[in-house]
Amino acid sequence: MDRIASCSCGQLTARVVGAPVRISICHCLACQRRTGGPFSEQARFPRESVTPTGVSSEYVQAGDDGPGARFHFCPRCSATVYYEPLGLPEYISIPVGAFADPGFPAPTVSVYEGRKHGWVVPPSPAEHFQ
Repeated sequence: MDRIASCSCGQLTARVVGAPVRISICHCLACQRRTGGPFSEQARFPRESVTPTGVSSEYVQAGDDGPGARFHFCPRCSATVYYEPLGLPEYISIPVGAFADPGFPAPTVSVYEGRKHGWVVPPSPAEHFQ
């Protein structure tokens, strides 16, 4: 499987070969602020499966629990295309929305549910973590 994630203007992309090893949604307050939505959704891939192209700016966000992540976003349109979980150097995560693919698989993990908006209902077969 071959997918392309892109920023809004198309300057920064990430080509991914293969299936994600994990698809998750996060309800932490940092993700809510970063995305402007009630949660974030991301797909994790082995680092060797991801090929970024274009110029990115970086922002390191400390984690609520753990070392945080280095976010790569387009300096022109500001959309995040991929990020590096600092505690998992063998992986790269990509916001699912960057693929612009309504057929992308559903999340299998939901984290920080203690901060979840009351109306959000994660998929029932997903693993749930407070």
